[in-house]
Amino acid sequence: MIGFGWVVLTGDWLINAGTLGSVLAMLTGGVIMAVVGLTYAELCAAMPKAGGEHNYIMRAMGPRTSFIGSWAIIGGYVTIVAFEAVALPRTVQYIFPDLSQIHLWTVAGFDVHLTWALVGAVAAVVITWINIRGVKEAGVVQTFVVLFLLAIGLVMIAGSFAGGSVANMEPWINNGMTGFFAVLVVVPFLFIGFDVIPQSAEEVNIPAKQIGKLVVVSVVLATIWYLMVVLTTSSAMSAGDLAQTDIATADAVGAMFGSDIMAKILIAGGIAGILTSWNSLLMGASRLMYSLARSGMLPAWFGRLHPKYHTPHNALLFIGALSFLAPFGGAEMLGWLVDSGAPSIVLAYTLVAISFLILRRREPAMDRPLRIGGRGNGGIAIGIAAAVFGLALFSLYMPGMPAALGVEPWVLFAAWWVVGLVFFFRVPAGIKAGPDAEEHLLARLRSRVRQG
Repeated sequence: MIGFGWVVLTGDWLINAGTLGSVLAMLTGGVIMAVVGLTYAELCAAMPKAGGEHNYIMRAMGPRTSFIGSWAIIGGYVTIVAFEAVALPRTVQYIFPDLSQIHLWTVAGFDVHLTWALVGAVAAVVITWINIRGVKEAGVVQTFVVLFLLAIGLVMIAGSFAGGSVANMEPWINNGMTGFFAVLVVVPFLFIGFDVIPQSAEEVNIPAKQIGKLVVVSVVLATIWYLMVVLTTSSAMSAGDLAQTDIATADAVGAMFGSDIMAKILIAGGIAGILTSWNSLLMGASRLMYSLARSGMLPAWFGRLHPKYHTPHNALLFIGALSFLAPFGGAEMLGWLVDSGAPSIVLAYTLVAISFLILRRREPAMDRPLRIGGRGNGGIAIGIAAAVFGLALFSLYMPGMPAALGVEPWVLFAAWWVVGLVFFFRVPAGIKAGPDAEEHLLARLRSRVRQG
C-alpha cells in the first residue's frame, strides 16, 4: 500500500489543502478505506480463493458484473504498476541529476531520454521475473524493502522533533473544501493494496479468519503512515519553501537534518516504497487475470501456469510489458496514471460492498469465519456505508466537481474500458448468481466450444 505517492505528492497535498486540511482528508480517506476493508475482510475469510473480487461479485451478482468489477480493479493495479515504472527514474534522477541522456521525444513538455526511461524499463523486467518465480521469492523482497521503509519513517519522525517547527505548518487549512477534496480523491490510489491479500489467498499458509483481519490492519497502518508523512513534511519547511522543492519529502528531510545525504536516504526509502507497491500489485493483477481466464472471461493464454514455478506467467508478462513501456511516456504520466486508475478502483470497491450486502441477505447461513458486525444489523450498516462512500468518491471525479479529472486521465480510463468491452461480450448472459455461478459459466462456455 505504501508506494511512491507519499514521496512526490505530499507537497501538492500541503499546498492544496494545508496541514490540517491534508490531515483531515487522510483521516476521512482512512475511515472510508477501513469501512471498505471490513467488507473485504468478511468476504475474503469466507471465500479464500485466488481472484478476490472476481469470486465475491460472481457469487453475488453473476459473471458479467463480476467481469466489470474484476476488470476495474485490474485497471487500478495496472495503472499503479505503470506509475511505479515511471516513478523509479523520476526518483533516481534526484540522486543522479545527469541521468537523462540521449533525447528520444517530448511528451506534454517533458523531454524523454533513453537512459531515464531504461531505468524504469529494466526494473520492470526484474520485478516481473521475481514474480514469475513465485510468491515466496516475491515475499522475501517485500519483507526486506518494508523493513527499510519503516526505518525511513523513524528517520522522518526523529527529524521532525530535531529540526521541525510548528510554525512551518501554517497555513493549517488552504482552499477550503476544494483543497480537502483535491487530497481526498487520491486516497483510493494511495490505499490500494489491501485488496491484494485476497488475490493470493490460495498461495499463503494463513488461516482464513486471519487473512480477513490482515486486510483491516493494513488499512489502519497505511493511514498512520500517511498522517506521519504529512505532519513531518509540513513541520520541516514553510509553505512557500515547499512550493519551490523538487521532491517535497526528500527536501524536507534534508532541511530537518541540514544534510543532502539525509535527503538522498529518504529517496532510497521512496525507492523501497516503489518496490513494495510494484511487487504486490503486479502479483494481485496477475492473479485476477488468471482467475478471469480460468472462468473463460479472458483468453486461456492468460490462465496458463509456468511449468516449473506454477505462477500465471503469461499474465505477469502482459502486465510487465505494459510497465516496461510506461517510462517512455515521460514523467507527466505520473499524474495521469494516478487520476485514470482511481475511478476504476472506486468502482470495484463499490461493487464489492454491494456484493457483501447481497450475500448477507441472500445467504445468511454462508460459512463466515470472520463475521463483521456480528449477526445483527451491524454488518448491513457497514456494507451500506461502504457502498455509499464508494458512490460519493466516484462522483468527485466527474466534470464540474471540485476535484474533476483532466482530459488525459479520462482518455486513459476510456482506453482501458474499450479493451474491457471487447472481453465483456465473451461472457455469456443469463447465468444466475450463486455459489455455483462459475461452474454454470464454464459449462456454458464448454457448450459454446462444442457447438462452434
